Amino acid sequence: MRAEALKKHLDELLLAVLAEGPRHGYAVMEVLRAGSGGMLDLPTVYPALHRLERAGLVKSSWSEAAGRRRRAYELTAAGVKALAEQRARWREFSKAVSAVLESGASWATPA
Repeated sequence: MRAEALKKHLDELLLAVLAEGPRHGYAVMEVLRAGSGGMLDLPTVYPALHRLERAGLVKSSWSEAAGRRRRAYELTAAGVKALAEQRARWREFSKAVSAVLESGASWATPA
């Protein structure tokens, strides 16, 4: 998928992945890759996760596993609310686009 097209929707995708529960950055990338059938194979999501954290939509915490420190990200209450709003906007948008693309109707050109 082209980076420009994805850039407009990356925040919503990250929030949706984190709605399932806390994950570290690499796990977020794996869920995006697997969930999209490989179409969303991103080199990194860390700048976007940090941006979401600065915006108060995500919070992070450090843990240690097998001698390695890992940072896990999870939604805040504001992130849950933002995701609900973004999902509602997406449903409206995709419904409108589908109506036009799938209608097969011809429209009269305004005079």
